[in-house]
Amino acid sequence: MVTRVATLAEIAQEAGVSAPTVSKVLNGRADVAPATRERVEMLLRQHGYRRRGGDSRISPLLDLVFHELDSSWATEVIRGVENVAREEGLSIVLSESAGRPTPGQSWVDGVLARRPTGVLLVLSGLERAQQEQLSGRGIPFVVLDPAGDPGQQVPAVGTTNWDGGLAATRHLLDLGHRRIGLIGGPARMMCSRARADGYRAALDMAGIAYDPALVREGDFHHEAGRRIGLELLGGPDRPTAVFAGNDLQALGVYEAARELGLRVPEDLSVVGFDDLPLARWVGPPLTTVRQPLTEMAEVAARLVIDLGRGARPAALRVDLATTLVERSSTAPPR
Repeated sequence: MVTRVATLAEIAQEAGVSAPTVSKVLNGRADVAPATRERVEMLLRQHGYRRRGGDSRISPLLDLVFHELDSSWATEVIRGVENVAREEGLSIVLSESAGRPTPGQSWVDGVLARRPTGVLLVLSGLERAQQEQLSGRGIPFVVLDPAGDPGQQVPAVGTTNWDGGLAATRHLLDLGHRRIGLIGGPARMMCSRARADGYRAALDMAGIAYDPALVREGDFHHEAGRRIGLELLGGPDRPTAVFAGNDLQALGVYEAARELGLRVPEDLSVVGFDDLPLARWVGPPLTTVRQPLTEMAEVAARLVIDLGRGARPAALRVDLATTLVERSSTAPPR
């Protein structure tokens, strides 16, 4: 038995508003009272309303939403999305959720009004109601490098963070290090936990006891690497190597080592994560785990465009491989 989907007029009648008002909500128009908008959205979700057929008003845009826009990490992602957008004749709308785990309702209203080809969310997610709003309007979305578990039905592109943490730590163990510090990222972020789990797995495989005194939670920013680096390296039984959860924190460790009179790699080996362009330019060049950010962004952009065209992808979750890049910041311990 096929369940009949309510029409726009029927939803309007049930909500006690006019059909044009429901249309305004569907199109993200701002001139609707918040209480009315919430009531109409609830009914749209309850009835599983979907636009019928194609929509010629879809704009040649990709909405790209960042959790934070303050580093060269974001630049690599933008480059990848731009590569695909250029090939497809699309423009990019760039926005930031100001550190919030999900963008606000005003952003959702803007997307509904723009009717883009697709939405890419970087280190962000959507609340269930927001997902339903976009899906109900036929706007596909993909999460790039998800901070948490986006859910099995949400398309997402990431990288092999656990493998990267394992490779970074194993590299230091192979050089002979046994006291290896870890400056991770925020514990709420899935990639941070995976990299830390890879670190711990490498120690277990080598028969090295996990020492929580050598492990700190950072925030993926340079200052956290410096501050925590001073804590780890300032004691009498300091680590001989540090695995930083990203390149920016690794450079903060460089700064902490200089302040304490320690040389990299003679007195301290350092490994980062990301392989940003600056990792090759610093002195000494940074050994790091390459996260293929530009390629990840390209895959995510092509995936959301394909979804917008009605294609059925082979997989909703794609993880690209990480690789260890050895440079001059690591050496055997003295």
